[in-house]
Amino acid sequence: MRTSRLRTVRTVLWTGWAALAAGAVLCVVGWYGVSGERFAERQLPYLASCTVPGAALIVSGAVLLAQGRGSIAAARVEELYDLLVAAEPTDADETGQASVAPLAVSGEQLMVPGGTLWHRADCPLVAGKAEAVPVDSKLVASGELGPCPICEPAEETD
Repeated sequence: MRTSRLRTVRTVLWTGWAALAAGAVLCVVGWYGVSGERFAERQLPYLASCTVPGAALIVSGAVLLAQGRGSIAAARVEELYDLLVAAEPTDADETGQASVAPLAVSGEQLMVPGGTLWHRADCPLVAGKAEAVPVDSKLVASGELGPCPICEPAEETD
């Protein structure tokens, strides 16, 4: 469903750009024709056949582009909502509350220099980052570093 919707949106966007380009060409042709005529009665055919339709194409192209970009944003919101709904835990205990397994379980704690949080070593926010260093217990004790809300590391440090 997502790919067919994006194909439609891409078609709308390309149509909008084509309408803008065609409108600009018609306006230039109309201006060129009007500029070569001295009398107003000879300028009217250029205005009627090129400039007015060119301006209409420019407006319709802008409307198509705005509508296409809005559709892309709506498709992204729907995709994020689908991901959010799919991420709900499926196993629930007797009370109806879902049991959530911890995201990270490593005992080693890391921080990123200049950061404000400390993490477990297998936290997705620091896993694989070369700049992550072991946590300085003085920074945690002074309150400069807070625990990561994602991996929820233990309060005691080495």
